[in-house]
Amino acid sequence: MAAEITEKIKSGELKPGDKLPSTRKLADQYGVSMGTAYRALSLLHERDLIIGQPGRGTYVTDHSSK
Repeated sequence: MAAEITEKIKSGELKPGDKLPSTRKLADQYGVSMGTAYRALSLLHERDLIIGQPGRGTYVTDHSSK
């Protein structure tokens, strides 16, 4: 899941500022548990590809081209 989202960011399919679906929706979309989806998003956050904004959602950062 993390690799696929990373590729979408690198390819430009997901652009800086794009909002990602909720963790629950991503888990359903990728057919994984909530825990797996959460860990994948945590990994993307550690790589500075996404940022969480409490109460607003998770967004692609503008540092994703690094």
